[in-house]
Amino acid sequence: MNSSEKRPLILVTNDDGITSKGIKSLIDVAVLFGDVVVIAPDKPQSGMGHAITVNQILRLDKSLLFGNTEAYTCSGTPVDCVKLGIHEVLKRKPDLVVSGINHGENSSTNVLYSGTMSAAVEGAMENIPSIGFSLCDFDANADFSVCQEVAKKLIINILNESFPKNICLNVNVPKIKFEELQGIKLCRQADAFWEDRFDMRHDQFGKPYYWLTGDFVRKGAAEGTDLHALEQGFASIVPIQFDMTAHAAMDAFKTWNL
Repeated sequence: MNSSEKRPLILVTNDDGITSKGIKSLIDVAVLFGDVVVIAPDKPQSGMGHAITVNQILRLDKSLLFGNTEAYTCSGTPVDCVKLGIHEVLKRKPDLVVSGINHGENSSTNVLYSGTMSAAVEGAMENIPSIGFSLCDFDANADFSVCQEVAKKLIINILNESFPKNICLNVNVPKIKFEELQGIKLCRQADAFWEDRFDMRHDQFGKPYYWLTGDFVRKGAAEGTDLHALEQGFASIVPIQFDMTAHAAMDAFKTWNL
């Protein structure tokens, strides 16, 4: 890039909230490659999926958390943050949307619940190259240095190569030391699901309330899947599309009398 060219414009968001260690780690990488604007939820928004705010107002406030990096807190969801960034805050369409780094993995079907990944999907819906980064460590003080190195490599490639339309990348990094990282693998989504349970309790008035709990059941972590790659010490990349049409099943319905 010569001096007359604009630096890439990078929008950074997450679902753990603007004060999380993960987003600071991602910002530290993003500023190496372009002009960064941060728009992130003012509180944790994990598990929000592709939720948007329609029955309440949205607040957007300037934040000074990241020094000279332009940043805002948003009262809404991760998807709200991306929408506001693209349509209200930024002077031009961003060249890249990065979301994370999430505290905890978003492998397999977790992608359906993830606010981190829904922010990336929203970027893809706007035809913007987008990535969601997650670290397989739920600790608020997790070490994100390995994930940062993976992010550097991927951002370089995205900014220098052509990027397919209407997809985003779901990137998960195992909880290991850098010297233990085996590499980065392009994968397909593994077959797994949450076996839900509810813990019913009672408040001081005797009325019941519920905590959602359960176990992540790995039905299949076959070779070539994201779960298998993570178990083998690789960072996994799964290309995600928002077209949820079951194309392979179309023929099965052609015999119906419709």
